[in-house]
Amino acid sequence: MALGLASVALLVDHVGPASTTSAASGEAAAARESRGVYWGAWIGAQFTGTPAPPDMEAVNRFEQVAGKGLSLLEFARPLAHCEASQCSFQSFPSGEMDQIRRHGAIPVLSWTSASDPPTLNEPEFQLQDVIAGRYDGPIRRFAEGVSNWGHPFFLRWNWEMNGNWFPWAGRANGNRPSEFVIAWRHVHRIFTAAGATNASWVWCPYVDSTGKQNLRGLYPGRAYVDWTCLDGYNWGPGSPSTPRPWRSFNQIFRPTYLRIVRRIAPRKPMILAELASSPYGGSKAAWIRRMLADIPVRYPRIRGFVWFDEQDRNAGWPIEQSAAAANAFREGIANPVYKANVFGGISARPIRPPR
Repeated sequence: MALGLASVALLVDHVGPASTTSAASGEAAAARESRGVYWGAWIGAQFTGTPAPPDMEAVNRFEQVAGKGLSLLEFARPLAHCEASQCSFQSFPSGEMDQIRRHGAIPVLSWTSASDPPTLNEPEFQLQDVIAGRYDGPIRRFAEGVSNWGHPFFLRWNWEMNGNWFPWAGRANGNRPSEFVIAWRHVHRIFTAAGATNASWVWCPYVDSTGKQNLRGLYPGRAYVDWTCLDGYNWGPGSPSTPRPWRSFNQIFRPTYLRIVRRIAPRKPMILAELASSPYGGSKAAWIRRMLADIPVRYPRIRGFVWFDEQDRNAGWPIEQSAAAANAFREGIANPVYKANVFGGISARPIRPPR
């Protein structure tokens, strides 16, 4: 079995290494485009006691802080919800998706092949279970819900697969890295068969600070990915739970960004589906200001981002916790390159970058 999976991994239909000339010309062409950037947030319960969605009042309050309507709203759903060893499979959240669309924003649905809440030891939800078809029924029903809903949205499946903190990761929960691509393609084919072409597939590793991870080996291929993606955080040396050196937006994202747009997927647009800075060890306001200034200028392939505005491990991510950070965000997001909530009626599939 292991030998067979390894052999399949060698045949992965990812984009091969781009030449320096073609990669550079692709970046130059992207820079010349009339470019807009979707922007949004993953909003926790700190505003009203309930996260968004379903509580869209939390969105309204966040937008009051930001001074602009958001064009992306992200939330997560698992394949299954388990309590006391009893699991129920989750249906497609059409109600929440309708709320987001009525607001004029595009849903970013982070969907997993695991249970809620996820733990690292989930032997019932390994990648090999997905590959073997154990969950084809629930996945197909979810895909049918996607097709019946019918509107475009971003689908971020099994994100941060290059880490070791989620049960769907290639090196966690008894999984093998070579299984990730096979599982992705299997689920993608179920969606295609169900007519769920309104999902724009988002491939989203965590930034590779080492520069040594085999991200190419985790890439499902251009026929199976619509947008690339990165997640990354500036924790800061004073973070109560996860102290790390203070790093700028460019230090966190640029090395992995360049690897993806030059070597792995040079023609795909990119979204940053989770990013934030803590206030511990530096100026969060300055970090935000630099980020919002640099994205339109130095990152032509980044055409969307989502700020992680959640109370998580006391890390200080929400922008509203600091007047200086909130003002910096408000000033930067006022740039017309960052698009407001005018996308409730989009129909293109896959979703196109904004103008």
